[in-house]
Amino acid sequence: MKKEFANLYSHDFIRVAACVPAVRTADPSRNAGKTIGLLREASDRRAVLAVFPELGISAYSCGDLFFQDALLRSALKGLEAVLGASASLDMVIAAGVPLKIGDGLFNCAAVLFRGRILGVAVKSFLPNYREFYELRHFKPASALPSDTLDLLGQKDIPVGADLIFEAEGIPGFRLFCEICEDLWTPVPPSCYAALSGATVAVNLSASNVTTGKADYRRALVANQSARCIAAYVYAGAGPGESTTDLAWDGHALVAENGEILAESERFSREPAVTLADVDLGRLSSDRATITTFSDAGGRTERPSFRRITFPLGAPSGIIPLARTVPRFPYVPSDPSLRERRCREIYSIQVQGLATRMESSGIRNLVLGVSGGLDSTQALIVCARTMDLLGLPRTNIKAYSLPGFATSEKTAASARKLMESLGVEAGEIDIRPGCMQMLKDMGHPFAEGKPVYDVAFENVQAGQRTSLLFRIANARSAMVVGTGDLSELALGWCTYGVGDHMSHYNVNASLPKTLIQYLVRWAASSGVLGKEVSPVLEAVLGTEISPELVPGSAKDGPSQSTQAVIGPYELQDFNLFYILRYGYLPSKVAFLAEAAWRDASKGVWPDILPGRRTEYTPAEIKHWLSVFLRRFFTMSQYKRSCVPDGPKVGSGGSLSPRGDYRAPSDGSSAPWEEDLENIPGGER
Repeated sequence: MKKEFANLYSHDFIRVAACVPAVRTADPSRNAGKTIGLLREASDRRAVLAVFPELGISAYSCGDLFFQDALLRSALKGLEAVLGASASLDMVIAAGVPLKIGDGLFNCAAVLFRGRILGVAVKSFLPNYREFYELRHFKPASALPSDTLDLLGQKDIPVGADLIFEAEGIPGFRLFCEICEDLWTPVPPSCYAALSGATVAVNLSASNVTTGKADYRRALVANQSARCIAAYVYAGAGPGESTTDLAWDGHALVAENGEILAESERFSREPAVTLADVDLGRLSSDRATITTFSDAGGRTERPSFRRITFPLGAPSGIIPLARTVPRFPYVPSDPSLRERRCREIYSIQVQGLATRMESSGIRNLVLGVSGGLDSTQALIVCARTMDLLGLPRTNIKAYSLPGFATSEKTAASARKLMESLGVEAGEIDIRPGCMQMLKDMGHPFAEGKPVYDVAFENVQAGQRTSLLFRIANARSAMVVGTGDLSELALGWCTYGVGDHMSHYNVNASLPKTLIQYLVRWAASSGVLGKEVSPVLEAVLGTEISPELVPGSAKDGPSQSTQAVIGPYELQDFNLFYILRYGYLPSKVAFLAEAAWRDASKGVWPDILPGRRTEYTPAEIKHWLSVFLRRFFTMSQYKRSCVPDGPKVGSGGSLSPRGDYRAPSDGSSAPWEEDLENIPGGER
C-alpha cells in the first residue's frame, strides 16, 4: 500500500467531473464531438465519473424539433459516437439524449462504460408549467412500456428510474441518475436511491437561468446531498442552449453531504469541466453513525432498485488530492462565518454555564487564572455569564496560583486580565503547600535536589485544584474548569485532583486551535472593552505551557507543551478526522500532507501569526504516532469520568455521556498497524 499512499483513490476518494459542453441546438453531431472532447479532458485529469447536461447530445431547447425523425436519428448517431469514444476510457459517463422507446419519446440519461451502455435512466417528473412544456414532447418514466430496451446493437439494456450502478473495483461507489426537475420535487428520486445504497447522485439538467435562481439551485443541490448523506453532481446546460425566450448559464456543481465542493463559472462561453474529489469514506462513516438514516430506510415505503455492476477500477500512480483540505478543521476559513461562529460559541458556553448556575442556585464562580489561553477563555465566559444573569462580575472569585515555574509574564497577564474584567481577584502562592506535601512524601525536591518528575508536576496541579474546591466550599461557589478538548484527547491533564476535575467545564469541547481564535476574536472585536484587548494579545503571544517545571527562560514559560505532545494544529487535525469520521491513520496522514505540503498557503494571519506554514511527511507521521498512543491507550480512563460541559461543535466531544464511549483499557494496535502504511521515517 505504501507505493499507493499518494493516490487519492487509496483513501476512499473518487474524482468526479461535471461537464458543460458548448452545444448548438439541434446539431447532435457537433454536440457529440464537444462531449467527447470534455470526456477526454476529464479522463486525462483522472476522473472516474463524467456527467453531462440534460439532452446534451441534441440540446434541450429543440422544442417541436423533437418530433422530427432526422433529429432523433442524428441524436442516436451522436450517442453512438460518444459510446465509441468511451471504449478507451476508464470512466463511467452519464450523457443526456432523447430516445424513442416503444411509441413514446423519453428524456434519458445513457450511462456508458468502456463501449457498453450499462443502462438508461429516464426522467420521472416532467415540468409543464410557466416556461416548461415537456409533456408536449416526452413521457415520464412511469409510462415506459418495458424495463429493458435494445439500442445500438446491444440487447436487454436496463431502462427506467430504478437503476443503481455499482463499481466493482471502487468500494462504496454506487451511482444513481436523476434528471433536472426530479430534484425540484418534494421527494426527489435520489432520496429513495440513497436509502437503497446509492452514494453518488447525478443530475443531468437544463434548468434555464432567471435572476436569483442560481442561489436557489445551489442551496437545493447542497441540501439534497446533506439529506441523502451523499455526493451530488449537477451538470447544467450552458449558454449555447439560449434561444427564443430563454437563456442558460452553464451552472455545474458538486456537493458532498451539505458542502459545495466545486462550482463552475456561470455564463462562460467556453466548455468547462468542473472537478471535485468526493470522500466516499466520509459518506460511509456518517451513514453508519447517523442511525436515523438507516431507520428511514426501514420505515419508508420506497420503490425497489435494480443493481447494475460494472468493472471500474481505481486509477493507479500518484494522484494528489485536488480538493482543499483546511488546516484548521475546527475553525471556518471564511471570515464572515468565523465571526458568526465566534459569537455563537460564546453564547453556547454562556448559556450552558448560566443554566447550571440557575438550576443549582449558585451565584458565585471560582476558577484559577494562569495567564494562559484556556483559563483566559473560561474567565471571559464567566464574565459574560454574569452579565447575562444580571449579576456583578465580582461574583467571580478568580485566583492566580503561582508555583515553582510560574513566569512573571504569565503572572502579570493573569493579574491584568482579572483587573480589566472587574472580577474579584486573589493570589495564593502554592509553593509552601506543595513543599509540605513533597516533604511529607519524601520527594528529593524537598531536600534541595532538582528532580522534576511527574510527581513534582502533579503535586502542583493537585494543590491548585484542591484549593479551588475548598475556596468554592467556603464561598458557596462552583469551580469552573478550564481544560480543553485537545488536552483531554491527549491526556494532557492531571487526573482526579488536578486540572482534570471541576464542577462544570465550559471549555470541554473546544480544541486548542479554536480557543486560540476565540481569544483573538475577543481581542480584535473589542467585545470586552478596549482595556481588555492588550491583555488578550499578550496571552496569545505566550508559549503554551503548564508551567510546572522551572527552566532558564527569562521572558515567559520554560516548559513547552507542544514539544512533548506535538503541535496543536497537527494534533487537532488528527483529532477531528479520527473522532468525527473514524478515518484510518493512513488517510489522516494523507489529508494532513495535502493540507500542509505547500508553504505558500501560509497560515491565516488572524489565527496563528508567526506559526509553522508546513510540516514534512516525517513530522506528520511522528506526531500522528504520538496522538494514536496517547488517544487510544493512555487517556480514555481520564475521559470516562469528566465533569459536565457544553458540547459546542459538530466535530464532536469526548464526554462519555455524549459523542464518545470507549473502553478505558482498549488497545491501539489496529491503528498503529495501519500507521505502518504511511511512508516516511521518524523525525
